[in-house]
Amino acid sequence: MSVEDLKADPYQAIRPYRDSEVSEVLNRMVRDNELVDVITHYQFPRLPNIVRRLLRPVVRIALAAKVGEIESVTSFQQMVAGYMTKMINRTTTKLSCSGIDRLDPQEAYLFVSNHRDIAMDPAFVNWALYQYGMNTVRIAIGDNLLRKPYVSDLMRLNKSFIVKRSIKAPREMMAAMTQLSEYIDHSIQTGHSVWIAQREGRSKDGNDKTDPTLLKMFYMSHRKQRSFAEMVERLNIVPVSISYELDPCDAMKARELAAIASTGKYQKTEFEDIDSIVRGITGDKGHVHVDFGEPIRGSFEHQRA
Repeated sequence: MSVEDLKADPYQAIRPYRDSEVSEVLNRMVRDNELVDVITHYQFPRLPNIVRRLLRPVVRIALAAKVGEIESVTSFQQMVAGYMTKMINRTTTKLSCSGIDRLDPQEAYLFVSNHRDIAMDPAFVNWALYQYGMNTVRIAIGDNLLRKPYVSDLMRLNKSFIVKRSIKAPREMMAAMTQLSEYIDHSIQTGHSVWIAQREGRSKDGNDKTDPTLLKMFYMSHRKQRSFAEMVERLNIVPVSISYELDPCDAMKARELAAIASTGKYQKTEFEDIDSIVRGITGDKGHVHVDFGEPIRGSFEHQRA
């Protein structure tokens, strides 16, 4: 990217796709054999692999026809809403919501949520907002989940933006966190609500506690211009709590906690997070409840480390 392009689009590397990019991205995805194979496996799970490979051209044609009319992020999310409705009917006994009447549909909010499921937490928040007549959120997602190109494309089509967790060098990490802080502020100030988890990684033991590092990241792009309390009010921070009667990933979480308790560490398999996403979407969830808090206001100050 040239210097001129960077100035014109400073968040290009992390932001969601724009309407003007949707057709190109969808055409790229239709040509992705791995994505086609995943869809084929989902549609025909009992067929042998060799038969599913023979079906690849048919599935590709069907996929191209399905996305052929999609030319905007909104139309893509409308298609997703159809699948979301089917998923809710199949995997939940009830979906309820409270506190959403505290929100102004004309305002943009930074929703800071507890984190139990990789994909379904922001999906259920979006569903509640959609039913209430509010715009869907931009979703913060770690780059550790985007190792496959088609997964990255799907997430960014669905208004996700990238949190660069894989960076280890301190200077590069500081630059990435400052850019993230700037992008979140930019989103709120331009009328786009944001969803972000209160901590890195899901809460596997039921202890929902906000990581102080998250609050420091929010403040990074504000510290020279305004107080911490002013930043909190400017971002319109709203706490969100999501509860699941049943957790489709409970056994996976239990194995991880048991390994850490017995050996002090746990090593994920290469695409374990992708498996968690699939199980979270397709597994039984029982009664799901989403509760929206009130926008945070106060005279508190930032505590320096």
